[in-house]
Amino acid sequence: MEQQSKAFSFSSYQVEESVGYLLSRTKTMLSKAVDDSLVDLGITHAQASVIMMLAIGRCSTAAELARDLFIDAGAMKRMLDRLVVKGFLARTPDVTDKRLFKLILTEQGRTLAESLPPIYHRNLDIAFTGFSPEEIGFLRSLLKKLLANRSLFEQTASPE
Repeated sequence: MEQQSKAFSFSSYQVEESVGYLLSRTKTMLSKAVDDSLVDLGITHAQASVIMMLAIGRCSTAAELARDLFIDAGAMKRMLDRLVVKGFLARTPDVTDKRLFKLILTEQGRTLAESLPPIYHRNLDIAFTGFSPEEIGFLRSLLKKLLANRSLFEQTASPE
């Protein structure tokens, strides 16, 4: 499918109609709602995301988490350091590669992980008030399709 290129003009640009703007605002709104719900647990939405990725087994190293959550390595290291200090996770040497550390949830971290899905569900239930199951399913499929295009960005990234 070929898309036509239109000349850009700030005078005709409506940021409120931009898909990028809408996606960004939506993510910010949902993240803020989850952050507000996590205050009593002493963690942030970003930290909860790390806990969830470890709990479901999607990631087991800092590099995997940084890649999956689109967080730079330095920020990820600082976040993991805070979660270690809070007692939610531990670093253990990788048995096959001594240069790597595997991240494991502590008992306290596993307990925390079990408490997170209801918080996420509650916030999503509020956010999707007025949406039909079909609309939610369609949105999910569109977002998956959008995420599948990630490899296209990697292919077209210009070398620095």
